[in-house]
Amino acid sequence: MASFTKRGTSWRASVHVNGVRDTGTFHTKAEAQAWAAKRETEIRSLADGHGSKTHTVGDVLDTYQKDVSPKKRGSRWEIIRLELIGRKEIEGNPFREIRLADLKPNHIAAWRDAREREVSGSSVSREMSLLSHAFKVAREEWGWITTDPMKNVTRPAEGPPRERRISDAEIEAIIQSLGFIEGQPVVLPIQRVAVAFLFAIETAMRSGEILGLTSMTVDKKKQVAHLPLTKNGGARDVPLSVRAVELLGMLPTVEPGKPLFDLTDFSRDVLFRKGRDRSRIKGLTFHDTRHEAITRLAMKLQPLDLARMTGHTNLSELLTYYNATASDIAKRLG
Repeated sequence: MASFTKRGTSWRASVHVNGVRDTGTFHTKAEAQAWAAKRETEIRSLADGHGSKTHTVGDVLDTYQKDVSPKKRGSRWEIIRLELIGRKEIEGNPFREIRLADLKPNHIAAWRDAREREVSGSSVSREMSLLSHAFKVAREEWGWITTDPMKNVTRPAEGPPRERRISDAEIEAIIQSLGFIEGQPVVLPIQRVAVAFLFAIETAMRSGEILGLTSMTVDKKKQVAHLPLTKNGGARDVPLSVRAVELLGMLPTVEPGKPLFDLTDFSRDVLFRKGRDRSRIKGLTFHDTRHEAITRLAMKLQPLDLARMTGHTNLSELLTYYNATASDIAKRLG
């Protein structure tokens, strides 16, 4: 049963079906009536089964993308993943078009198997975590489903951690392809990408952390970069080597408070990929600089100092990025 009350210039709609109450405020009575009719149908459909008959998987993905993703750091990549999740076809039909009332674990499993044929198990597992949270929000906040459709779906096995090192020859080839020449002015965006690449290898900082640096967060005299918000949600101070400070000094001058590298993560990614492809280097990502940097820094710093620098609170996670070979270690043994 729905009721409508005018409050000032707006209309408040209230519905009460099968012991469930809900309300909404709208600009016009027509909007309030349309919402009430739809909401009553949703509540009745939930009482008859496990999910809404009026919403689809695509509705969950789209609403999550619009209302939840923008509040997160790294929202751009999350939105891209949501698009990929919904695009996959299951038994000839788009996954996003499945009604929530019809959604079963076998649909999720079929989607998982289809994605595993395209990307690694680790990537599928990350996408499943995102999808699981979207369904959780749809269940707990929006009232669109009453059960977790992913509860009994097995995650793919995690692949081995990356062990990609970057040789000195590859570093030289990359920066040359990006137009960087030591001692020459850094003017073009693609040259700033080269400096970011070298800075990442020197500091083990992530791309987003590097691109967020400003004159206000870097103290060149103390050789410290302050990161007010990191991937783990906290702040940390990163010690800078003389070389790292030197690299920052190569960048063009920007207004106080503006990002020193004057690059977006998207432009950095595009330009780096172009330079990498021109150098004909295979299997390398910008994030591999973190592996390379941590492996190099481990030869200079004690484990606790290294963890403090990189922001790892768990030493076993730090070990994932340490990729020294047995041959490298044998050389140090003498």
